[in-house]
Amino acid sequence: MRNLPGASFMAAIAASFISSATTARVDLDWHAPNATAINNLTQVLNGSGVYGFIYNSSTTSAEAYGQYNWCNMPHVRATEYPRASAEFDLQYVELIHRHHKRTVYASNSFPVESYPWNCDDEDLFYYGQPRTGRESARTYWHGYISPENQFVRGFRGSCQFPQITFGGLEDSFQHGKDLYGVYHDLLRFLPHNANDKVNFRVTQNVITSEVGGMVINGMFSTEENYPLYIQPNGYDPLEPTYPCPVSSNLFSAIRSGSNWTSHLTSASPLYATLDNISGVPPDDSGFHASFDHYYDNLSARQCHNKPLPCKIVDGQNSSACVTQDIADNVYRLGNYEYSYIYRDDPRSLAASATSYGVFLGQLTSHIRDVITGKMNVIYRHNVAHDGSISRLLSVLQLDLMVWPGMGSEVVFELYKKKTVSIAGENPSPPSSKSGYYIRVLWRGQILRSSNPSLGLMDMLPVETLLAYLDGLVGSGASLIVGKCSGAIPL
Repeated sequence: MRNLPGASFMAAIAASFISSATTARVDLDWHAPNATAINNLTQVLNGSGVYGFIYNSSTTSAEAYGQYNWCNMPHVRATEYPRASAEFDLQYVELIHRHHKRTVYASNSFPVESYPWNCDDEDLFYYGQPRTGRESARTYWHGYISPENQFVRGFRGSCQFPQITFGGLEDSFQHGKDLYGVYHDLLRFLPHNANDKVNFRVTQNVITSEVGGMVINGMFSTEENYPLYIQPNGYDPLEPTYPCPVSSNLFSAIRSGSNWTSHLTSASPLYATLDNISGVPPDDSGFHASFDHYYDNLSARQCHNKPLPCKIVDGQNSSACVTQDIADNVYRLGNYEYSYIYRDDPRSLAASATSYGVFLGQLTSHIRDVITGKMNVIYRHNVAHDGSISRLLSVLQLDLMVWPGMGSEVVFELYKKKTVSIAGENPSPPSSKSGYYIRVLWRGQILRSSNPSLGLMDMLPVETLLAYLDGLVGSGASLIVGKCSGAIPL
């Protein structure tokens, strides 16, 4: 039998192809998403229901799994997982998902809420402890509002606003358990324990850390100390929070043009009804720049089986209440807005690529480091936010954009083809010069892009993805500082 080249030699050959990936021909243009009821304003305004989407439970039946569930989005799990062909070996996984369900943000609460929201069924632990020496008491936050504090608006109770709820923590644990069921039990890829081959990362917002701890326990059945990696406040690429004036200006332009304001004007009767019930002033810019605040307020209630709100008169609920039809109108408009901001407007690609370019540069560096043998980590798990997932889906040019619900997940899987060319055997030439391929999963299934260079992202030659992302953000995000400042053209 012919002696095959050693691993280091093959890594060097692969590196030579990967280093020149930016020369591969790829389409860097924006391509419109599919035209559906979601981004058709006439159907959004005149329709009913929410496309079969779920807003009132974390549970989706086994038969319907894969369906959009705002409270707990479908993710990778063994029963639906699309296994790759046996000719490919999994080499690396990088996953990013939105935190799980939570309370509303305080800014999204109504001026006066008719009932409290308590979180006495969980504790939020916050303390520092020396690596050696004395140990800290296991202190946790217990929320309360004193009667003397008359400045507090919105929900009262023992919760932080926001915090991951008990139900959200349970969903986080199950998410981790499902991932372990695929990448350990099914594929025999993950180690048994959370060691240096796996890495978990969170944002500066504490709700991602609340989720991270439960995911780790769900995956590795451990309650031991384990690090959550985090980057500096104000410069975090995962959330993202680093300064990028060009991106901020693009997003502002998208949300201020006549194409944007037309849907707000058309929805003015709905706004009037909501404002009358909620007590939100019509000039409140937070609630009226988009449907974000009303969407968050109503969906958080429904995901936690809380009643939809009624108008409060003399301290009591009146008969003027938000009905399910009103809530559904808000949900349709919210999904319309996310599709418009992140996919339908041609400027969305540049806006998202610049504001999420550092994360994308980190992703491509990780992929290159695996291929060249520079990295020991085989699994990276990032817990982030809807804005994080939306920007990523925008860059990947998802063909049907929605508002990423709680637990929304995008997975990058790097594979290596097992077939090795041997002189004299004349096998069919592989599509990837390096022998490495990328598969991208969204909602637990193969992601389909509107960009013709990406298409159905199932065993895409790694050179294609690297060339595409490098073309937008530069290798290792080398173009982002210049693009964000305007020094480098978009």
